[in-house]
Amino acid sequence: MTPDRLSLNQWTTRRWSVREAVDGCVRHGIPAIGLWRENVAEHGLAATAKLVTDAGLRVSSLCRGGFLTGPDRGLDDNRAAIDEAAALGAACLVLVVGGLPGIPPGGGPRPGFSRDLAEARARVAEALALLAPYAADCGVRLALEPLHPVYCADRAVLSTLGQALDLAERYPAEQVGVVVDTFHVWWDPEVLAQIARAAGRIASYQVSDFLVPLPADPLLGRGMMGDGVIDFGPLTAAVEAAGYRGDVEVEIFNADIWAADPDKVLATMKRRFAAAIG
Repeated sequence: MTPDRLSLNQWTTRRWSVREAVDGCVRHGIPAIGLWRENVAEHGLAATAKLVTDAGLRVSSLCRGGFLTGPDRGLDDNRAAIDEAAALGAACLVLVVGGLPGIPPGGGPRPGFSRDLAEARARVAEALALLAPYAADCGVRLALEPLHPVYCADRAVLSTLGQALDLAERYPAEQVGVVVDTFHVWWDPEVLAQIARAAGRIASYQVSDFLVPLPADPLLGRGMMGDGVIDFGPLTAAVEAAGYRGDVEVEIFNADIWAADPDKVLATMKRRFAAAIG
C-alpha cells in the first residue's frame, strides 16, 4: 500500500480540533482523514464538509454509529449519523455495535443488565435490518467493526470478522461492509481466511499495534505500528488480495500519543506506515 492511501483517524491526534487535524493532514501530505462525530458536531457539519473539501482531503470514514443493543437500538441517533456521513461524503459509517444491554462503554453493569449474549447479537441484526435500507437511500455504506473480545461486554458483541460477515452478507456489499482493524483481529486464527471471504466487502482497513502488556485501561492499549506484537505483512497482503483499494487509517488510542506533539505524531506515523504497511 502506498502513502497516497494513508489516512489520519482523528483520534490519533485526539486533542486536535477538526480544523487543526485537517491543517495537519495538509501540512504533512496526508490525503485522507477519518472523522469523529463529536468533533464534527463541535465544528459544524456543513463547515466541516466545506473545510475538508476545500483542503482536497478524502473522508475515509465517519466514526461512529452503532450501539444497537439497547432498548431502542439507537435508531434515531444512527439515522442522524447516516445523514452526517452522507453530508461529509464519507467512504463509510463505522458501526461499533454495542455490548450487553445495561453495560455502558467503559462502565460497570447497571441494575437489571442482561447477560444474554445471544439476544444482544439478535438485537444487532434487527437494528441493522432497519438501518441498512435507510443508509442505502442516503448513499452511505455501513461498516460493521468487530472488536477484540475484551470489549465484548461493553462495546461490541461482534468479536470476530466472521461474525461481522455473517451479518453483512445479508445485504449487498455496497450497502453493508466490514472494518478490518489490526488491533482487533490480529489474534484470530481464522482472520486470513475471513479476510479472503470479505473480498469486495471491506469498507475500511484500520491499523495500529497491540501493546504488551496492556495498560490498566485496555481501550488505550493501541500503539504506533512497530511498537507492539502485530505482524502487519500477512494482514495487509490479505486485505490487498481481497481487492481493497481504499484508504488505510491509522487509528491509535494511547494516552502518551495523545499527550505528544501532534505534528511529531504525524511524522512518526508516516515513517512507521511506510515501514510496516506501505
